[in-house]
Amino acid sequence: MIVTKLLGIKYPIFQGAMAQIAKYELVSAVSNAEGLGILASGGMSAEDLREQIRECKKRTSKPFAVNLMLMMPNVDEIIDVIIEEGVRIVTTGAGTPRKYMPKLKEASIKVIPVIPSVKAAKKMEELGVDAIVVEGMEAGGHVGESTTMALLPQVTEAVNIPVIAAGGIGDGRGVAAAFCLGASGVQLGTVFLATNECPISENYKNLVLEATDTSTTLTGTKFGAPVRGIKNELTKRYHELEEKSSTLMELEELTLGSLRKAAYEGDVENGSVMSGQIAGMVKQIQPVEKVIETIFKEAKEVLEKTKIEY
Repeated sequence: MIVTKLLGIKYPIFQGAMAQIAKYELVSAVSNAEGLGILASGGMSAEDLREQIRECKKRTSKPFAVNLMLMMPNVDEIIDVIIEEGVRIVTTGAGTPRKYMPKLKEASIKVIPVIPSVKAAKKMEELGVDAIVVEGMEAGGHVGESTTMALLPQVTEAVNIPVIAAGGIGDGRGVAAAFCLGASGVQLGTVFLATNECPISENYKNLVLEATDTSTTLTGTKFGAPVRGIKNELTKRYHELEEKSSTLMELEELTLGSLRKAAYEGDVENGSVMSGQIAGMVKQIQPVEKVIETIFKEAKEVLEKTKIEY
């Protein structure tokens, strides 16, 4: 796999940069298991990120990345810390990295944007990024409009850089399918919620384990900012407000601090329990290493044994 050589990892798997969740405990575990752990810098101060990077370095000598939310007001400070601390890989979201490409490339940093469309994929290739993550609407958190299965093959045909598939992948079968559609790797988030090393509340983890195929919903579609999470009292109130033509500000006030409420206070009724549609496939809490090894063992078996007649 090209992406493994590009990044110096064994398994072509990225751990999704889940806001306020993808911290050093989870990130270092994924990297130690030979995938790519990714720190989520969204909502962090520059010094918070520096501490997270240093804690990762204490726990792993293997590559890990930092995710840049380009809409953050302190993105310039965040990039300075990334360079100063010697991080060699960044993923980006919520905007184009165009403005920051010269500085990142001068520091020999691999740049991998997360994109929702063929048009965006082509623009990122023109910018000179090293790879792209194609994310479908099946994913948890902020999503686009296209499904992974529809979007992925169109993107892999349109660009010549490595493509990492994200959204709707929960086991080795999904990984094998992504490879068949042209992906060079995969990005998973929801499966890592149910790991020993993920630093979220047991209530959050248990809600993921209890989920079925219909447990998630989208909020924020009315104002063009859809977010996928598990249905609860918060999503119910949000939908009720949306129907009343509430302003975006009113809706944002409702969700302010809601992710932390679920992730760290354990309030999974009034907090935001971000999760992808594959939550119904997650049935037990396991160590990160076992999750990754099991997924790729199954993917290899599927790719070797499956013979389709038509």
